[in-house]
Amino acid sequence: MFTLFTTIVSFLTAGVPKVLDFFQDRGDKKHELEMAHLQLQRELELQKAGLASQVKIEEIKYDEIQTTAASAERGALYEHDIEIGRGASTWAVNARAMVRPVITYGLFCLLVFVEAFGFYYSINTGTPFPVAMDHLWDEDMQVIWASIISFWFGSRAFNGK
Repeated sequence: MFTLFTTIVSFLTAGVPKVLDFFQDRGDKKHELEMAHLQLQRELELQKAGLASQVKIEEIKYDEIQTTAASAERGALYEHDIEIGRGASTWAVNARAMVRPVITYGLFCLLVFVEAFGFYYSINTGTPFPVAMDHLWDEDMQVIWASIISFWFGSRAFNGK
């Protein structure tokens, strides 16, 4: 029962970034709507004063500044990521990239080893297979395995991949 609970919790935890993105997007849209409303009020006031063309120029400049700032931020993030790898050996860069795949393959190999060894052990000792597996693949290991698999592959369900 605990394994099922942790599996469900891990699966749902993988979706937390999407839920946070939803609320962030909702807040952003609310902010944009408020800004559009304020801008419309300002434009109406300026139109009354005959300065509508000035508003358009200011909007274009504001959009240009926002685009430049976003581009600079993205460039800084990429540069930081590149800087981390500079000076490092190819082995270190590859090791950094292989962390998640190695953990995934390692846990899968552990599962296969435990199952194969449990089968071998139960045949050679005459122990019933379910009894052997209860000793080798206990509930704690099942919880860990289910949590990791649910988190990694559950995130694919939320990302739509």
